[in-house]
Amino acid sequence: MMTLPKIIDRPAIPYAYVPFTVRMDQMKTPADEGFPALFAYLDKHGLEAAGAPFYNYRRIDMADTLDVEAGIPLTGAGPEMGRVRTGTLPGGRFMSLSWTGHYDALEQVTGMLIGWSRLTQQPFDMVEKPDGDHFACRLEIYETDPSTVPDPDDWLTTLAFKLQG
Repeated sequence: MMTLPKIIDRPAIPYAYVPFTVRMDQMKTPADEGFPALFAYLDKHGLEAAGAPFYNYRRIDMADTLDVEAGIPLTGAGPEMGRVRTGTLPGGRFMSLSWTGHYDALEQVTGMLIGWSRLTQQPFDMVEKPDGDHFACRLEIYETDPSTVPDPDDWLTTLAFKLQG
């Protein structure tokens, strides 16, 4: 089940992340390695998450590699440690939709959001370069905790892509 796309305002928010460069068929790597490192980081520094974990797709070249951040929004800034980096997710206008269902369908759901952006002539905050599309902020937010909802068909994912302007 998918909601209709909508325009939302998101505030700038501090976050911690683990960056990865992967091929599309390696997308499980950021989750398997990044999220455990982030949760350990939160525990070690006594930090609190300000929302659900996410992927932030910074650069996409579907034929080659993607630069992805496995991230968690924070209630306050923290120090960098090992592979964990910190920064601020930009605020502004975002095009967003929610999907309840298996993560295998997220590529098609993302295609719907991209199509909606084109149809409504509301371009994403993105720059096309020879090595791929570079995004200011392109979030895939994992709203469901798999430890409490084990069936991926019941997981809620929110897409939120920053718009130009």
